[in-house]
Amino acid sequence: MANVIRTESLGIMNQSIAGQDRAPLDALLLYAFTGLAALGAIFATAFSDDRLFRFHGYLLIGAFVLAFGVLTVALNSGRLRSSESHYSDGVIRAGVIATMFWAVVGLLVGVVIAAQLTWPNLLYFPEHGWLNFGRLRPLHTSGVIFAFGGNALIATSFYVVQRTSKARLAGGAWPWFVFWGYQLFIVLAATGYLAGITQSREYAEPEWYVDLWLTVVWVAYLLVFLGTLWKRKEPHIYVANWFYLAFIVTVALLHVINNLAMPVGALHHRSYSLFAGVQDALTQWWYGHNAVGFFLTAGFLGMMYYFVPKRAERPVYSYRLSIVHFWSLIFIYIWAGPHHLHYTALPQWAQTLGMTFSIMLWMPSWGGMINGLMTLSGAWDKLRTDPVIRMMVVAIAFYGMSTFEGPLMSIRAVNSLSHYTDWTIGHVHSGALGWVGFISFGAMYCMVPWLWKKDSLYSNKLVEWHFWIATTGILLYICAMWVSGIMEGLMWREYTSQGFLANAFVETVAAKHVENIIRTVGGLMYLSGALIMSYNLWRTIRLPSPASQTAVTAPALIPAE
Repeated sequence: MANVIRTESLGIMNQSIAGQDRAPLDALLLYAFTGLAALGAIFATAFSDDRLFRFHGYLLIGAFVLAFGVLTVALNSGRLRSSESHYSDGVIRAGVIATMFWAVVGLLVGVVIAAQLTWPNLLYFPEHGWLNFGRLRPLHTSGVIFAFGGNALIATSFYVVQRTSKARLAGGAWPWFVFWGYQLFIVLAATGYLAGITQSREYAEPEWYVDLWLTVVWVAYLLVFLGTLWKRKEPHIYVANWFYLAFIVTVALLHVINNLAMPVGALHHRSYSLFAGVQDALTQWWYGHNAVGFFLTAGFLGMMYYFVPKRAERPVYSYRLSIVHFWSLIFIYIWAGPHHLHYTALPQWAQTLGMTFSIMLWMPSWGGMINGLMTLSGAWDKLRTDPVIRMMVVAIAFYGMSTFEGPLMSIRAVNSLSHYTDWTIGHVHSGALGWVGFISFGAMYCMVPWLWKKDSLYSNKLVEWHFWIATTGILLYICAMWVSGIMEGLMWREYTSQGFLANAFVETVAAKHVENIIRTVGGLMYLSGALIMSYNLWRTIRLPSPASQTAVTAPALIPAE
């Protein structure tokens, strides 16, 4: 009888061990997907006679084969099994590192092209077309917006949704697919710009097959985020998650519709837009402005609504105002795109509609700014002692300034002076560097000690240096562009007594040489701040962890009450 019991016990134990050794379904699905993608990339590259398509085909083969090999090793070693008792922070740590890497790369390219505009004779390379302004400009734009900003949004959204839901990221291994799939998209897009693989659409330069790949990654991102919310242990969905979710869903919609195109061939890199003429222009700027509205505004407002209260150790000033801010912003923003097409073939009623909704955006935008600033009520003294809080507050101030200037520039009379000038460039950079850059840097400064379990940052003094150098750089940049842009617009509309243009285009370019020098210096200062920050975060990660946390490998989930 004892032998029978022992045999049954061993059998149950073996079944339990076999169940633990069995690879999880999410990992097996990812493994199969990666293998099929590698096989498809090999066949597509082998049968294509398009040199540029094959160039990207080789990159895809390398990426998918490497991923397939890594997954093979991980499945055999059992590393893809995850415990639901701890947060999934490994992918967030990778996201923080990628965010800072792409920040430095994107800002460096920006400084290079600013120098090219300043000293074109010194930095023009006729034998190396991929080094010239036409190829590097979209590389800088996408590098800062999608590589730096996109990685910051993915990393912080994964962090925030877990903490506010008290649930581990859904999908098992799929959050890692989102991370590495997005890095592959960035590499394909960046190398495409340098090689001339582009459909020449602002903020939507990559060709059709790169767009398809991003669609796959973005759907996985949406499912991971929704799945985490679905299994949350906290009944309430915190407002930051609403902003993140609006950003993910709307960007997916914008991306799919704006990039509808017909490829020249299934194995050819070139495609033609499904739209034409003024319909194409309207679709492009419906996308272009809402990429700003939902990628660069809604997503980073989610960041603000979590990290500012967390850092200040104060509740959101008005939770009701945050909900009003959310619904009014996402409803109004989607209609504002036509203000980019004043004085074009677009019907005037559509231009007026875009202008009207742009002016209406003042109300929710400033409501959000006031809510963010007033969250510091009772904690204003932290501005003197905590440079990270100061950076976030300045970010909110730039958000308020940019969302005042944007509607102002959408007014037809103002737009006639500002459009196509450096004033627009200054406006975009006040939002990108002041709002997006500073709120992202503030979030990274918060997350690194939390994720790597350090008591504090390596050096608050270096944060001070970063803040003042970068802030001065922004001010130099945007003030130079204001002066340059208004001067440019006035010179373009100046006529002689005979009715001819008083200034040739090259004369307007020569007139702003000093402002271009100041812009280059400002950009270099902002890049220097990012390098200081990267060093500070690296030294923070290398600090010894407190003794009380050395035995803890990941933060345990807080059980719902």
